[in-house]
Amino acid sequence: MQKHLFSFPTRRFLSKSIPHDLYDPPFSHSPKLQKTQNKFKQDPPNLPLKSDLPFNFMYSYSETHPSIKPISFRESPKFSPFGPGRLDRKWTGTSAPVQHQVDRNRFEEDRNRVLGAPLEDQEVAELVERYRHSDCSRQINLGKGGVTHNTLDDIHNHWKKAEAVRIKCLGVPTLDMDNICFHLEDKSGGKIIYRNMNILILYRGRHYDPNNRPVIPLMLWKPYAPIYPKLVKNVIEGLTHEKTKELRNMGLNSHPLMKLSK
Repeated sequence: MQKHLFSFPTRRFLSKSIPHDLYDPPFSHSPKLQKTQNKFKQDPPNLPLKSDLPFNFMYSYSETHPSIKPISFRESPKFSPFGPGRLDRKWTGTSAPVQHQVDRNRFEEDRNRVLGAPLEDQEVAELVERYRHSDCSRQINLGKGGVTHNTLDDIHNHWKKAEAVRIKCLGVPTLDMDNICFHLEDKSGGKIIYRNMNILILYRGRHYDPNNRPVIPLMLWKPYAPIYPKLVKNVIEGLTHEKTKELRNMGLNSHPLMKLSK
């Protein structure tokens, strides 16, 4: 009984005498954590980025034609999708054109030097067998945007550790595979060694060096598509709106020449 009575004051005394600061020290960074963080910290790139690629930067190279000019823009051309001050080229609303004269001959010589001698049939067969299967980890899917600008960076990222990359076209790009193949070879500098329906294998070249890859600034967001003129016009050239409407009604009210059965 006496032991039970003297237990309460001692507990009360200990709780009052021991400050809480001793058990809750202020947080301080460990020097080991700081070293590991500085080890993986990358230096920021020098802005603006300068690229020697001899073509105009566009969102999609295969699904847009530079000869067709838009009639209006959904967003102001002063907002570049590459970010403010990140590129030495000016964004016009549809593309970022080259600011200096381009020597296409020198570019083709560098491309041929990287590709090296043509592959033999046995080498092509080995690469195709390695990358043509659906479980290949080195694969890029092309959707309705076709060959986009950021796709070029994805291709070079795969080429760091693989000799070739498997490209699978889905939807709209499959309508014109020749156009897709042309832009892949022209913009990336590689060589297509295999083509079967919507499956392509893009080879990087014998002398490809990942450390000397071209500078490809990334688009930070997808720009809004500009407004282009209609492909099918409401009024035929040389006719007025009233005359076109009259001819259309005449054709709708005329008797059919023949009927198609089911």
